Amino acid sequence: MNRAMFAAASGMAAQQTQLEIVADNLANADVAGFKGAAATFADVRAGALGLGTIGVGRHAVFAQGKLVRSGGAFDLAIDGPGFFAVERGGAKAYTRNGEFSREADGTLRNSAGWTLAGVRIPADALSARVERDGRVIVDTPAQKGRTIAQLRLTSFASPEALRPLGATLFAATDASGRARTFAPGARGGPSIAFGMLERSNVSIVEAMMQILGAQRAYEANAKGVQAADEMLRIANNLHRG
Repeated sequence: MNRAMFAAASGMAAQQTQLEIVADNLANADVAGFKGAAATFADVRAGALGLGTIGVGRHAVFAQGKLVRSGGAFDLAIDGPGFFAVERGGAKAYTRNGEFSREADGTLRNSAGWTLAGVRIPADALSARVERDGRVIVDTPAQKGRTIAQLRLTSFASPEALRPLGATLFAATDASGRARTFAPGARGGPSIAFGMLERSNVSIVEAMMQILGAQRAYEANAKGVQAADEMLRIANNLHRG
């Protein structure tokens, strides 16, 4: 394959990857706590000569989504950077999706069965709430305003290097750095919003514009492949002549 055809074909592959990522972002645009992904590309070069492009990976974009009032009794949102630490079967994961519900054993779990670490609501609790600073407070028949736990958040030096485990779950990697826990509510820092959820940070309008741009770039590269193929055909005919 000549250089022109390779460059155009690699461009088609890159735009196909871009389309797949944007389509996945759109499919999860209504999922609470979902973070849109972006692709990373690099030039393929031979010295000073450009030979095309290649995809080198994808990463989540952890921009803050809009916080909205929800109907869930135990819904939580993080106002600022950070993650909820969740556990299941000895495994640990991290999420921005605070859509939890109370189980019979008092734990707070999401729809996938992951448990919010460090929180258990007592059986006699009549109501529960979480303050901005992560204090979990319950009202019981014997006592009102009782603090039963301190919810802590988790941060990473390089969150973009976290490994996705699904639409809203992530696992730590060597590149992301070790998980660091901290108490929310410090002045100017992240805080907890009780009774609210964080919406996806995917902009539907922006995603549609990205799709249109990727489609046009794909078509342009496809024409480049056709032109390179035509030049090869002409060159082969000249050689035979």
